[in-house]
Amino acid sequence: MQELTFELEGDYVELNQLLKLSGLCDSGGAGKAIVASGAVSVDGQQELRKTCKIRAGQIVRLDDFEIQVRPAC
Repeated sequence: MQELTFELEGDYVELNQLLKLSGLCDSGGAGKAIVASGAVSVDGQQELRKTCKIRAGQIVRLDDFEIQVRPAC
């Protein structure tokens, strides 16, 4: 599994935008399609809400990638 770290600069980032900003898809629209397909989990639970608010401390998984969301320093 490949681990990625995303530094969160606000209170949250929308799930589809997190996938885009992490480089796992080319656009927010592509991120929405990936989420809608059921391929994404947040903290071990499948997530189908495309604009789900992801906050610091959460872990997002897509295929062989794990994104750890941390607060920006």
